[in-house]
Amino acid sequence: MQNNSTRENKQTFFSLNRPLKLFLFSSAIFLTALVVGEATGSKFISILKLPFTINLFGMPFQEVIMTAGVIAFPVTFIFTDLLNDLYGKRAVRFVSLVGMVMIIFEFVLLQAAIKAPTAAISPVPSEAFNQVFGAAGRIIFGSLTAYVIGQLVDISLFHWLKKKTQGKLLWLRATGSTFGSQLIDTLLVLSIAFYGQLKIQEILAVTLFNYAYKFIIAIIITPLIYLAHWLMEIYLGKEVVHEMTSLSKKMDQTHDS
Repeated sequence: MQNNSTRENKQTFFSLNRPLKLFLFSSAIFLTALVVGEATGSKFISILKLPFTINLFGMPFQEVIMTAGVIAFPVTFIFTDLLNDLYGKRAVRFVSLVGMVMIIFEFVLLQAAIKAPTAAISPVPSEAFNQVFGAAGRIIFGSLTAYVIGQLVDISLFHWLKKKTQGKLLWLRATGSTFGSQLIDTLLVLSIAFYGQLKIQEILAVTLFNYAYKFIIAIIITPLIYLAHWLMEIYLGKEVVHEMTSLSKKMDQTHDS
């Protein structure tokens, strides 16, 4: 009887139920988008050519300039809020810390690839590879600092708004938490990463461009969050979703107290 009980416990422990599968899948998408965003963040891209010149902080701009890392932003935004709402604050903090470790791991792997000798038949020359992936240490430091602080602010604002709205108005806590955290995140990463390479006015201007983009995207993709919630309810079942959100809420309240 004891052996049967032990075997059943092992089977239960190693079984991948639907909530766990969904957590792993959502976390994987979030972490992938995060790492790709960090790897591409050192490139500045021109999003829009302006028909007129605008002056920001005393400098003229004829185009909207942002970092390529913003391309991955909508994905991280959606899955941060979905994980936050369904699995709770502690779960999202865990995934956020894993994300921080993955960024460091990414940097170590890139440095190893840069240091490795380039083969004579390599279609990508060493100089080009190093220029693309040879991110300076302070860029990684800036990204990590901004990421950790931004994530913590986002999570705190999300749950503060959730408490104030009594669990209603998903769109408000999803967009509101992002608006507050992303301004801090964007300003920190650009200031730490590019101070001395760019003028202060350029850093502030690119910060505003990035933040405006994130502001607009957060509004546009809000329906996708509701769609994702609907798909989750279909996959898990409404009763399971209700039980999970209630349990995560109790656990967060117990942890905060």
